[in-house]
Amino acid sequence: MIKNFTPRLYQQTILATCAAKNTLVVLPTGLGKTNIFLMLAAHRLKLYPQSKVLLVGPTKPLIDQYFAVFEKYFEIGSGSMGIFTGEVAPEKRAELWKSCNILFSTPQGLENDVISNRIDLEKVSLLGFDEAHRAVGDYSYVWLAQQYCKRAQFPRVIGLTASPGSELEKIEEVCKNLSIEDIEVRTEDDPDVAGYVQDVHIDWVKVSLPESFKEVQKYLKAFLHDRMKKLLEWGILKRREEDFGFVSKTDLLGLQAHVRGMASSGEGGFVAWNAISVLAEIMKVQHALELLETQGIKALHGYFHKLQQEAVSGKTKAIKNISRDLNFRMAVMKAENLFQGNIQHPKLVELKNLIGKVFELNAQAKVMVFNQYRENAVEIVDEVNTIAGVKAMLFVGQMKKGETGLTQKEQKEIVERFAGGGFNVLVSTSIGEEGLDIPSVDLVVFFEPIPSAIRTIQRRGRTGRQEEGRVVILMTLDTRDVGYRWSAHHKEKRMFRTLEMLKKKMHLGPAASTLPLGTFSRRENGTNQEAPRENQTKLIVIVDHREKGSRVIKDLIDMNVRIQLETLEYADYLLSSRVGVELKTTEDFVNSLIDGRLLGQLRRLKEQYLKPLVVIEGEQDLYSVRNVHPHALQGMLATILIDYGIPMLFTKNAKETASVLFIIAKREQGGKSESFSAHQEKKEMGLTDLQEYVVSSFPGVGTGLARPLLRKFVTVKNFVNASVDELKEVENIGDVKAKKIKEIVDGEYKL
Repeated sequence: MIKNFTPRLYQQTILATCAAKNTLVVLPTGLGKTNIFLMLAAHRLKLYPQSKVLLVGPTKPLIDQYFAVFEKYFEIGSGSMGIFTGEVAPEKRAELWKSCNILFSTPQGLENDVISNRIDLEKVSLLGFDEAHRAVGDYSYVWLAQQYCKRAQFPRVIGLTASPGSELEKIEEVCKNLSIEDIEVRTEDDPDVAGYVQDVHIDWVKVSLPESFKEVQKYLKAFLHDRMKKLLEWGILKRREEDFGFVSKTDLLGLQAHVRGMASSGEGGFVAWNAISVLAEIMKVQHALELLETQGIKALHGYFHKLQQEAVSGKTKAIKNISRDLNFRMAVMKAENLFQGNIQHPKLVELKNLIGKVFELNAQAKVMVFNQYRENAVEIVDEVNTIAGVKAMLFVGQMKKGETGLTQKEQKEIVERFAGGGFNVLVSTSIGEEGLDIPSVDLVVFFEPIPSAIRTIQRRGRTGRQEEGRVVILMTLDTRDVGYRWSAHHKEKRMFRTLEMLKKKMHLGPAASTLPLGTFSRRENGTNQEAPRENQTKLIVIVDHREKGSRVIKDLIDMNVRIQLETLEYADYLLSSRVGVELKTTEDFVNSLIDGRLLGQLRRLKEQYLKPLVVIEGEQDLYSVRNVHPHALQGMLATILIDYGIPMLFTKNAKETASVLFIIAKREQGGKSESFSAHQEKKEMGLTDLQEYVVSSFPGVGTGLARPLLRKFVTVKNFVNASVDELKEVENIGDVKAKKIKEIVDGEYKL
């Protein structure tokens, strides 16, 4: 089935392992990971001619690249291959699934198709995951792999990546989630690969902060020192004053979560609530310091402007405290002077000199520049375009609020133009780190070191594909840049040591029929079949389509529940014709309380379903989510339970939520598959409900006061005939409300 392609020796060796076992392939960028998948696809389709092959990748540009490779090298009509992305309508995807043998898909759309039962993974004989290092946590790869291994008749999995991570736990998680049985890893130094690897020269260009920048730095550091000292005096920070130095964002977030827990339990009192605000101040000013040290004045000036606007228009205590601080105001003033003087970071000066020299030597060169921050990437494009002979373009992710952005179609067009010589400098954020099929880049520039081994390897892999390449990394001395450099270096070394250790661990185990890290429910020889479920009758749960990314749905499917995605106006989940469930995370519950959404949602839920239910999911304590007084939360909980009469359940995570919903659905449906509609008529109200509904409709009354009024006057007739003074005898009915009620009752109706 292969045409116009001669495999390399290492590709053949890796293929032999992949044909026998589920394999994680770790191969440097540009050495043909997709071609290994292509050969394995041919092998599987020969073994199982009526089966399907599926390759999943994280972005649409990557999907288009896979299709192009197969079109070029695979002996099969293009009509037998299909692309699944968000741009393809669900109905069209269902048609393609029936007619095609080879399919390429982004994970989210494929996940929705599996959930909606539009496609069946049973006949898939090979499932590939590109950029397999993403198969951690709740990323779609994880659930898709689990479902595939449960459902497929002839399962085979291959994971492809240039860098699976540096931590043992993460690599083990990837292997477990993809049911990996073996690892094939190659580095540039391996003998069967070395002949195909081009030399990549790495240079570190070191710069120092100008004295004018150090003036701004001094005030920001003074601000941070002052706030750290407060935390130290309050007993929150366990660090000596002389060791304040740099505290990572991860550490700060962990400390903030700890302090929120203290505040919610009442342990820290007034100090804990203040410490939460101080930690928020530290994180915001830490970010300002990073922009100054690693990016430049323009990025910092924009961030300062944003903070000042929020201080005027917003209500956040932390931002208001920052804006009032003398050190911060001095830093803003100094930065403003530098911005007006158009003083540039020395990195930007070095970058322009570097690119200018490259094009002096080679007018046909191609350069990629990576930058962490979208706003700074825009500045780099503007500055680089002032160099003679240079045409630079910005390459960023999709649109974010108030920022520049590109659609996936625009991203693809830019990559094609860059590859075709339409321009010669591509300035990219992290979107350009994965899977760009650019034939030759002469120079890759890191505007800053990054502490991630995965991202460092991916950035570096943009050059040295077909001929010698060069990488230049700009680094500001005596800043976090230095720490990030060594962090990435040590992580990369640790990654390869860990991979070799895991490979040996796998090979020390029993024969290939056992799975050291991953687990299968079925084997190709027909043995070890998953035991049939006791109850083959599936329960039905109707789910609002906006919940389709929820982990709860996936866990329900694992429990053999049939999911129907529909548009639900009043609930997230329907467990029967009478049980409607509103599901909220602890954070969303508190946020919807603050912004006023909650009571309206629950009133509609109560009006629509005979048995409404609220499920609040999350291990985070309600009282620690936001700076909301405990009495406000307690009052809201009392209103939901007493005034609305809606029960609430608290669950720790999605798995527990799914279990609760499953049990309720089973009770409601009596163990049988009940046919019910998401669009049934509004529930029939009893007399009590109707009485409360009528009284609650009066201005200022609502559900909360309807019951006290009816308890006082017993009938709706007595209520409407009551005098203003009699109405005022009910708690929370004042003179204004009472007069308004009488005005409605006694006023003449006029058209």
